[in-house]
Amino acid sequence: MQVPDIIIAIDGYSSTGKSSFAKIVANEFSFTYLDSGALYRAVTLFAMENGFIDADNTIDVPGLEKAMEDLDLHFGEGGTYIGDRCIEEEIRSLAIAGKVSPIATVPQVRSFVDKKLREFGKKRRIVMDGRDIGTTVFPDAELKIFMTADPMIRAQRRAAEMEAKGMKAELSEVLKNLQERDHIDSTREVSPLTQAADAIVLDNSHMTIEDQMAWVKNIISERFGC
Repeated sequence: MQVPDIIIAIDGYSSTGKSSFAKIVANEFSFTYLDSGALYRAVTLFAMENGFIDADNTIDVPGLEKAMEDLDLHFGEGGTYIGDRCIEEEIRSLAIAGKVSPIATVPQVRSFVDKKLREFGKKRRIVMDGRDIGTTVFPDAELKIFMTADPMIRAQRRAAEMEAKGMKAELSEVLKNLQERDHIDSTREVSPLTQAADAIVLDNSHMTIEDQMAWVKNIISERFGC
């Protein structure tokens, strides 16, 4: 299947399998997968190492904004880099996970990350997932997909993932956390989670990954004649 040089933007709720789906789509069509979340984690690491966020999650926004002017953040072989330093393993730590949410809500940080992502996107043939990719980062993407699933099914998936990692997971608590995150993502002031007007909805509540790949191949074939 010869897919043209397009941008595929995938948005949607947490625990719908956006990242896994995006990576498989990229691999299937020989596209580049861009991990937007890794950039927010990288900025978080940078902020922590340089004293721009404290133990109470108070952020020195002016200081961080100024410092980001010279921040060489990019993707390379092996993952995410600051300059020539690969930080892929560091940004996946629990310490970063506990700080990334407040950092990601800072408008200046979102603007910085969006600019980086658009630079990467100039080469086309990319797949990116997130919550504002089709609405804010790449509003002109040729294919926009909005992923959703029944909240209980999403909670079951998340609980299974946690248990597989040896973490305790109470389904009712996981569901509550997902619903709270949905509310925060959908109502935040900057780049809220919303379905782009021209996005195609993929409800994968009862779909396998094979079903989803068949679905996206059909969409691409119909839209681009390939």
